[in-house]
Amino acid sequence: MHTYDFIVVGSGSAGSVVAERLSASGRFSVLVLEAGGSDMRFFVQMPLGYGKTFFDPAVNWNYRTEPDAGLAGNTDHWPRGKILGGSSSINAMVWIRGQREDFDAWAAAGNPGWSYADVLPVFKAIEDNECGADEWRGVGGPVSIADCRDKVHPLTKRYLEAAEQAGLPINPDFNGATQEGVGVYQINARGGRRMSAARAFLRPAMKRPNVRVETNALATKILFEGSRAVGVEYEQRGRIEAVRAGREVIVSAGSINAPQLLQLSGVGPAPLLKNLDIPVVHANPNVGANLQDHVGINYTFKGRLPTLNQILRPWWGKLTVGMQYILLRSGPLSLSMNAAGGFFRTDPAMTRPNMQLYFQAFSTVIPKNGERPILTPDPWPGFSVGLSNCRPSSRGEIMVRSANPRDYPSIVANAYATESDVAEMLAAVKFVRRIAAQPALAEIIEEEVLPGPSIASDEDLIQDFRRRSGTVYHPVSTCRMGPDPSQSVVDPRLRVHGVDSLRVIDASIFPDNISGNTNAASIMTGWKGAEMVLEDQK
Repeated sequence: MHTYDFIVVGSGSAGSVVAERLSASGRFSVLVLEAGGSDMRFFVQMPLGYGKTFFDPAVNWNYRTEPDAGLAGNTDHWPRGKILGGSSSINAMVWIRGQREDFDAWAAAGNPGWSYADVLPVFKAIEDNECGADEWRGVGGPVSIADCRDKVHPLTKRYLEAAEQAGLPINPDFNGATQEGVGVYQINARGGRRMSAARAFLRPAMKRPNVRVETNALATKILFEGSRAVGVEYEQRGRIEAVRAGREVIVSAGSINAPQLLQLSGVGPAPLLKNLDIPVVHANPNVGANLQDHVGINYTFKGRLPTLNQILRPWWGKLTVGMQYILLRSGPLSLSMNAAGGFFRTDPAMTRPNMQLYFQAFSTVIPKNGERPILTPDPWPGFSVGLSNCRPSSRGEIMVRSANPRDYPSIVANAYATESDVAEMLAAVKFVRRIAAQPALAEIIEEEVLPGPSIASDEDLIQDFRRRSGTVYHPVSTCRMGPDPSQSVVDPRLRVHGVDSLRVIDASIFPDNISGNTNAASIMTGWKGAEMVLEDQK
């Protein structure tokens, strides 16, 4: 059995960073186990290729939730990256850190080292921001952050003007002094190519002799001797292999796979494990519990001016933007689907924003099987204004169904399970209509297509957003961090409570969700978690 100092399970937003940081000094050997394959795929590297990977089983786990009463009984599609780079290889690349108060709340809950003052230097070290360095931005880091203000569709300017007319300030940097307001999103890209965690961290690390990456290697079980994690069993090309960790096993498999692997290995809710004949190594009911996610919805409009629909739908338009991308690495295919957005408060009495906006200069009302129809939009000029909640109070869970690691776990999202979540979304969708009613947009809107003007009463609006809402792909907290073992899975240094030599380092450790897209904070968690691992080595 081969022995490595560290075994990292998962090469996603956090795992890629962990592998790079732990191997940088050359002192330690690192093995990375990735269930998926290579990220060297055209539609992975192309930013708007996101639409092609949305259902692709070659790169995507394609999870589905249980039917959800909060979503009118619907099941929800949860894409997760099954590829080097994990979900950072298939996401929409919006670079949002979260609010100062999010991280200060983590620290106040008994997690020293995780306040905003603690994590800001990490974010700055990670970034190479095209806008340059200042009090909040970093330059020279491995993740390139692109400024897209001069590249977005002209309709974006009208959206920003309408939002300003509705009372929101223009914000040039959502990761700066304040998050509130509207603006053009920065994205993690360079040279028209996605800057995934694999590209920024893992690919450079793979050039080192002390790093080994095994792809198509599904971790099936953490191996224990007593309560000490000593290795990992994995399946690759139909064979079961085992490797030993001389120092630590680090689970960076994400908010679905991390609790699944812990449960399969005997760390989790004892009644569930016993019922599935999984030997209990350490009983902890919090493993897989406390699931939090952002839930969103789009309002779609038919316009009187051309949108990206007129470029991306016809064959000649596809050819034009395709050649533009291939030859120049520019144009619509080099950008995120979310050109702009922002953050606002549904109640002025609130001290900080609780809702996030998204503007898309295209529409996809008419579905197409097999891909998210970004590359085949509607045959009329359409655009969408979307939103999602920042800090929902609803909680779900992720639990294994069987002892078979290839069986997908049960995902119970529990969207809109609390009255407060319903009330804030009702206020939020009304605000979207308020933005659309401002002169800058109203004069170019022919009609509201979804949900349409007939949906007007509070009851109808609630019924509509229950029926049409879905995840915005930010699940967290299923292995949440905290000082109290009865309320959490890992301690503030990300060590799993009740066992030795085992950590979880990914978004599943978030004590609570952050206000915004979770990829940047996941990468930060990988960096900070690796620092803690290195500090703890004797």
